[in-house]
Amino acid sequence: MLLLTSKYLTYLSSFIVVGFLLAFTFLLINKEGSLQEVSLKLRQRASIFALFWFLSSTLFLITTFANILDTTFVDALDMTSLQSFVTQVTLGRYLFAQTAAAFFVGYLLLRVRRVIPMMALLLISIIAIAAPALESHSVSGGSHALATGSMLLHVIGLSLWVGGLFALTFIPIDDRKIAIQRFSVMALWAAIVVVLSGVVNAWARLNFKDAWETTYARVIILKALLAAVLIFIGYLHKKNLAQKSEINWAILTRLIGYEVALMAAITAIGIWLSVNASPDRIVEPVIPAEPTITRILFAYDPDLFMMGILALAVALYIKGVVILRARGDAWPVGRTVAFALGISAIDFATSGGLGVYAMYSFEYHMIAHMTLGMIAPIGLVLGAPITLALRTLPQGRTKEERGPRGILLALLHSRYGMIITHPVIALILFDGSLFVLYFTDLFGTLMASHAGHLLMNLHFIAVGFLFFMIIVGIDPNPRRVHHLLRIVILFATMAIHAFFSIALLATTTLVDKGFYATQGAPWLLGDFLADQRSGGSVSWAMGEIPIILALVATFIQWMREDAKETRRIDRNEERMAAMGEDDELTQYNSYLKSLNSKKEN
Repeated sequence: MLLLTSKYLTYLSSFIVVGFLLAFTFLLINKEGSLQEVSLKLRQRASIFALFWFLSSTLFLITTFANILDTTFVDALDMTSLQSFVTQVTLGRYLFAQTAAAFFVGYLLLRVRRVIPMMALLLISIIAIAAPALESHSVSGGSHALATGSMLLHVIGLSLWVGGLFALTFIPIDDRKIAIQRFSVMALWAAIVVVLSGVVNAWARLNFKDAWETTYARVIILKALLAAVLIFIGYLHKKNLAQKSEINWAILTRLIGYEVALMAAITAIGIWLSVNASPDRIVEPVIPAEPTITRILFAYDPDLFMMGILALAVALYIKGVVILRARGDAWPVGRTVAFALGISAIDFATSGGLGVYAMYSFEYHMIAHMTLGMIAPIGLVLGAPITLALRTLPQGRTKEERGPRGILLALLHSRYGMIITHPVIALILFDGSLFVLYFTDLFGTLMASHAGHLLMNLHFIAVGFLFFMIIVGIDPNPRRVHHLLRIVILFATMAIHAFFSIALLATTTLVDKGFYATQGAPWLLGDFLADQRSGGSVSWAMGEIPIILALVATFIQWMREDAKETRRIDRNEERMAAMGEDDELTQYNSYLKSLNSKKEN
């Protein structure tokens, strides 16, 4: 009972903290990026819930440890054993990280006064909430990748939905009228994510033939019914808000109260489901057959979390294009096609055939790595998503508010933005991380866990996007990098990448800490070193081609800009001549001549 209670209090308090952070960053009006008075006052209450989150998560960590050892709470307080749990056991590390994050967020809440740092705290909180879900009952059975991805989406969507509702109840009525307009849109999308991810998680795990005769299944049905009621109340919200001039705020406030009560009940049900064994269907891992072109093209094992990220990116991109078309602005079809190809390449390398075989062979892992880090980012960069966002994101709701567009601009031109867009820094992140990842124990450690594998894939995409945005990107860049420097950076990248590939080919030790040996793919014939060398060859070959293409593209861009500058100068000279004035070069020579005359005198 103590385990159930501590887990419920941990999640509920963490959801409320997320809700407050959501209010500070998106729901409440800010003043040029700074929190206004209402937000500053609400920080006091938010910090109380953060403290409660820290205390309850500490209690949850200890009760979880006691439950694993099947011992009493007092016996679980042994510091030596607890230290081993939080340093050597994956679940213990996740729970300790959540506890540390709760303390960190609570400490900074009262010290942060601007929106962008609050966004960082929001991201930290969401990650801290989602991490322990990777080791819950809900990802242990059935299709592991599908169950894990759906559970991550479920927890994240729930934290935004539940937390946002709780935060609305603390916001004063006058400010609530403004905040609820934006939250209603966000809540709809969060509700869709929660419902769909919950359905997928149940489908991926449960043995439906036996499940529906159990209490567990009946509780799932109850949770689904309550979620349906919540969605209906959300529909009433939107219907009421659509009337605008005739909004009944008394009814709306009462509906929010009902929603909060239902949300608390749904959270409690979800916690009960997470701590009780479910009638999972047993699915033995199936090693894919020896790779062929056909099998690689058509194999598919959905990573639902990555698919959710890609679906969100596509939805936002399409919405941006639709907004531009609706107001009569053009958007090149080629950019949309490039972005779609980049998204497709990511899906192929994570859920498609490359993603499937990358889990069993280092060679295919390296193909997936090169796709995520060097091929897909080029498509994304040429799709100009930042330019599209700047042209379509809403402005602030008041003249003084820094809206979504203003926040994006502030991030682009921040000190951090200036640092990471420096070509040398981008080069270090892009190529330097290869040596850190593959020539330390980090690669084997990350491959052994779903969270590590996900983090690695996101890193490949992020550093690839950053690098190619600086080199061939058409999005606004905080730094203007001369084309000659870009070419130098590309040649340096080519040399470093070749050196990395040669080092990988020359090594006589496995860089995966035996991960692929434990996977046991029979078609590798036990020669994992040969597989690793094949991966090194792939790295060399696939790494050179995108760099050469980027060199060609950079040279073409340079020629075009020079031609454009030449045309500008010619037009200016023609205009000056038509006005009877000297051109710029003649004026400059006259200026130098006058300086020389003064010097002689």
